[in-house]
Amino acid sequence: MNTLFSSEVAILATLSVSVAFAFFSQKYKWAKFMGPALICVVSGIILSNFNILPHWHDAYGKILEYAIPVSLSIMLLNINLKEWLKLSREPLMSMLIACLSVMIMAFVGGLFFAPRIDEGWKIAGMFVGTYTGGSSNLTAIGTGLNATPTAFGAANAADYVVGIPTLILFFALPPILNRSKLIRKVWPYSFTEQELTAGGTETLFGLKQWSVTDIALLLGIGLTITAVSTTLSTMFSPLVQSAMRIIFITTITIAVAQFKPVREIKGNTDVGVLIAGFFLVVIGLTIDIKEFMNSAPLITLYCFVTILGSLVLHILVCRLLKIKYQYVLISVVAGIADGSTSALVAAAGNWQSIISTAVILGAIGNAAGNYLGIGVAYLLKAVIGA
Repeated sequence: MNTLFSSEVAILATLSVSVAFAFFSQKYKWAKFMGPALICVVSGIILSNFNILPHWHDAYGKILEYAIPVSLSIMLLNINLKEWLKLSREPLMSMLIACLSVMIMAFVGGLFFAPRIDEGWKIAGMFVGTYTGGSSNLTAIGTGLNATPTAFGAANAADYVVGIPTLILFFALPPILNRSKLIRKVWPYSFTEQELTAGGTETLFGLKQWSVTDIALLLGIGLTITAVSTTLSTMFSPLVQSAMRIIFITTITIAVAQFKPVREIKGNTDVGVLIAGFFLVVIGLTIDIKEFMNSAPLITLYCFVTILGSLVLHILVCRLLKIKYQYVLISVVAGIADGSTSALVAAAGNWQSIISTAVILGAIGNAAGNYLGIGVAYLLKAVIGA
């Protein structure tokens, strides 16, 4: 079928405009609610289904192959393992419990849902990744498992439908928890007001200033790590090469990030998300809308079961271990979203002293999510015989 644009240069231009629109629109409330990732996917679906761009073009191939690995590497370049070691036992325990809860519920739920969903075992891994380290892990794990565009689109849509209302609830919780006498009776383990307001956070949400040098360094490091990881992954069976590529990228990037000059390069999150935007638009372009609509409801239900079940399990275990409820909340948000969102939730409750802890927990989840998601996916595949 003929499309409005079919030349390579026109396609690349339209992709760039779509990504730019996804980020420019974040100044509006409706767009902030959706987030740039979902807007990129939806833009791709609209462009291909209204015959503006083709469902497939050779130009998409290189974007699908390299965008997410490079993006993942760049976004992990600010991880500082020394900061992780400075955390006290409680926040680390809470984050560990959050990760284990998601793994258990995704696996148990997957025993029922995965055989009934195309590529269900891959979606299980994607859910583990996104709810232990944020949406970037969903995309990275899906890439590592060679998920189809339909699986990508349905998983992202389910994450949006279930995850966004959950995050809205989390943003509303801190003020409620601060005032609730019932919570204090049911969960008496908490910081004092004085402990929570100690310490300053003036620079956490300040303006970011970075230059073209930072961008050049980030791209150079990201592409180099991707090239090395791609070469190393060829030593393994073709069945697991993609997964091993993501694992190598994660591991090598974390090692490189331990050098202070690397961590001091500015703009890694911004550049990483920008590159991922091109991947997500292409995913939307290649989606078969009929197949997508057929699979989305069951995947959404699986997503709901995973989130609700992991939250209940996490809360029960943390209460049993007498972990402060502030740590419980920021660890959950750090897993479902990221460290920045978790820090915003802490700020909403005026929990100033643990804002930096929220950021570190997000980094831990982001790094660990790729290992956990790929591991659960292959375990579930082996159990159900997919």
